[in-house]
Amino acid sequence: MAEAGTGFLEQLKSCIVWSWTYLWTLWFFIMLFLVYILRVPLKINDNLTTVSMFLNTLTPKFYVALTGTSSLISGLILIFEWWYFRKYGTSFIEQVSVSHLRPLLGGVDNSAPSAASAANGDADSSRQSVSECKVWRNPLNLFRGAEYNRYTWVTGREPLTYYDMNLSAQDHQTFFTCDTDHLRPADAIMQKAWRERNPQARISAAHEALELNECATAYILLAEEEATTIVEAEKLFKQALKAGEGCYRRSQQLQHHGAQYEAQHRRDTNVLVYIKRRLAMCARKLGRTREAVKMMRDLMKEFPLLSMFNIHENLLEALLELQAYADVQAVLAKYDDISLPKSATICYTAALLKARAVSDKFSPEAASRRGLSTAEMNAVEAIHRAVEFNPHVPKYLLEMKSLILPPEHILKRGDSEAIAYAFFHLQHWKRVEGALNLLHCTWEGTFRMIPYPLEKGHLFYPYPICTETADRELLPSFHEVSVYPKKELPFFILFTAGLCSFTAMLALLTHQFPELMGVFAKAFLSTLFAPLNFVMEKVESILPSSLWHQLTRI
Repeated sequence: MAEAGTGFLEQLKSCIVWSWTYLWTLWFFIMLFLVYILRVPLKINDNLTTVSMFLNTLTPKFYVALTGTSSLISGLILIFEWWYFRKYGTSFIEQVSVSHLRPLLGGVDNSAPSAASAANGDADSSRQSVSECKVWRNPLNLFRGAEYNRYTWVTGREPLTYYDMNLSAQDHQTFFTCDTDHLRPADAIMQKAWRERNPQARISAAHEALELNECATAYILLAEEEATTIVEAEKLFKQALKAGEGCYRRSQQLQHHGAQYEAQHRRDTNVLVYIKRRLAMCARKLGRTREAVKMMRDLMKEFPLLSMFNIHENLLEALLELQAYADVQAVLAKYDDISLPKSATICYTAALLKARAVSDKFSPEAASRRGLSTAEMNAVEAIHRAVEFNPHVPKYLLEMKSLILPPEHILKRGDSEAIAYAFFHLQHWKRVEGALNLLHCTWEGTFRMIPYPLEKGHLFYPYPICTETADRELLPSFHEVSVYPKKELPFFILFTAGLCSFTAMLALLTHQFPELMGVFAKAFLSTLFAPLNFVMEKVESILPSSLWHQLTRI
């Protein structure tokens, strides 16, 4: 019975809501009818006559001032709307209408999930959206002291955002600290140092820790932030390696003695892997590429389960520098698997290898005449696959957008990942003859294959809608964030632009041709009210004169 009563109330409520959706139209016509009936007692005709006499006495200068002021106000609204749209990606008027006015007017969001759908699938969808917008550590991130700070000294610009550096601080606390650090004075100092916001305070704390003991994490901090050249950073990392290997061997022997020892061994493992990976990157930057490749291979063989550092992406870049394309293909065969997470490095490197087989002889004119060969078709499909995964990369590879220093964290499929990939791999695409030409001729064809709107993907999951917001947090303010799909201009920007232009044109015409504009205004108003006058005449002719007289006396 209770369920039946609840269902009846819901039906009654829906009927009332439906009726009020259309009854306002009937109410509007009733009000118009009453105003027309009461036009004599309300002296509407006399008032209209007075208003028309007042308007006739106004000079053309008044109309010029009126339309000019309207144009100015519309222009100011247009400028504010455009600035707000460029900064936040949405219309201010539309946002206020949806957020504040719609609830007051009783609007209901049809897209809001019901209780049943929330119980069944909202948890999964929320987890999916969180995983889509997860920020990852950049495997090829630069050295803060030797590269990022040097850029700041030369240009005066900060290449890293506060959000990006805060994520790095959280990573350092996760990888380089454990619960037993307070038992060792040097590690206790470093535990506080990783939380410091001031770079000089962090560096001072690292020196203080080294005065107490040979601390591997202190050397890491100095190599990352104090060293001004890669050579200095490499020397510090070698000292860190010596201290880190000793800590790793000691904790490895004690890891099964309890949870605290196991946590300490996990921390020492992270520290050792980080040091070896950064030493390999130093060797790569100093031109010792073969040595870097050997170090990376040994590291992946020694710690095969630590895939969170994505060392294979460093290895792919070094192998491309050596032009060891067979080795690159072997690495891709292992990591370009359907069960493993993708990245721009994986997808675009696979496309580069397939493009390399046909790009030197590819001609768009010849391909249009004879059609694509099997190898060319495979290369084009690989490019389409890569572009669907991250559509921002081609503009950087084709140098249609300027590159900046990559951030320390990236968002997969976002502009930050595209910058990080193109920054290191543009030279490899240029080295392959015709590869960029093939990319230029084929990359835009990807968007004809992807369903629109982007509710479904073609080869991957639908493109996440949260990339723009996250990329704006990761990338510096002087960089224009690439947005996909391109957002159409909101209605209110177009409306205010049209209103501003129209009123400005009216002001100019009224100022130049006052008499002609007066004639045009009268003709326009008479044409506008002609249908209403026709309807009123028909109503007066249909209704009996006695009934009409009685109604006017009410």
